[in-house]
Amino acid sequence: MIGDVLISSIICNNLRIAYPDAQIDYLVYASTTPVLEGNSSIDNIILFEEKHRKSKKELLNLGLQIRKEKYDLLIDAYSKLESWILVLMSNAKRKISYKKPGRTFLYTDNVPFEPFPKTNLGLAIERRLSLLEPLDLNIKTDPIPKLFVSEKENQEAIALFEKHNVRKDRKTIMISLLGSEKLKTYPLEFMAKVVDYIADNADVNILFNYFPKQIEEAKIVFDACKPSTQEKIYFDLLGGDLRSFIGLVNQCDLIIGNDGGAINMAKALEKSSFIIFSPWIEKKIWATFEDGIHHLSVHLKDFRPDLFEEKTEKMLKKESLSLYQEFKPEFFKDKIELFLKQNLSSSAK
Repeated sequence: MIGDVLISSIICNNLRIAYPDAQIDYLVYASTTPVLEGNSSIDNIILFEEKHRKSKKELLNLGLQIRKEKYDLLIDAYSKLESWILVLMSNAKRKISYKKPGRTFLYTDNVPFEPFPKTNLGLAIERRLSLLEPLDLNIKTDPIPKLFVSEKENQEAIALFEKHNVRKDRKTIMISLLGSEKLKTYPLEFMAKVVDYIADNADVNILFNYFPKQIEEAKIVFDACKPSTQEKIYFDLLGGDLRSFIGLVNQCDLIIGNDGGAINMAKALEKSSFIIFSPWIEKKIWATFEDGIHHLSVHLKDFRPDLFEEKTEKMLKKESLSLYQEFKPEFFKDKIELFLKQNLSSSAK
């Protein structure tokens, strides 16, 4: 997924600092490559494609391709069946991954898979940085993922803002409207209330993040908003692809909404974020850089811990849609108001 690939790129970034002359290659799903464009820490992007998942022969061919490179070091931040096979075939001198039952023999270094975060970086960041610890790098590690936006992409985004007559005297908020799936999407009628809270508390431009194929869901939210809110929404202002979306986010000031790739990209562009987590997602993993000012998040468990007692992740995922109905926007209305106040004032950085 985009968020995973972007966050895992901090491994490449820190390796580049430690080993400026090394060849650093990154194996990722083909659909995620736009978030790596312009990253000079990566020499080669190796694509994991659908054919590698569907065909054992293609997967073995990829393994042989990796073996030919004669890597000195292989870091497996994915640690799933496909990567185990590639690790086994790689013949790399040193292989690092998380210490998990039944697979330690694959690696020369097995790093503890920590269950709780030690800092406000969040487990998603801390776990990936932990994969560098066996190397004893003599550097100050940089935990922040980076996105690189070209001048051309910035100018195209500015031109799109001008085309849609976006008011220049107001700050702009991107709404992460829909998650990557229904189980990660805050109920649409509730999201409309969240957008109303924003419009009621701030004189801002509001952009919706959605794919053209999701326009019906986006319209449901728009139609449920108050007329005074609708006046602030630039509903048709969309990027044509992931890179143009990144350009648009770079012109925004804040992002609010569902956890996912859009939030992670915005954070990498140093935008303040307010995340609404799905009931089955663990906040401790993905609430990265949470500081109560520039990065805030809410989870149903914060307000109704009783609904989570003695329930496994599998159970929570199954009950996610019904649990979402318990996650009333009124629970965190004051937190959104605080977030807006802290990040839209003239003194906010």
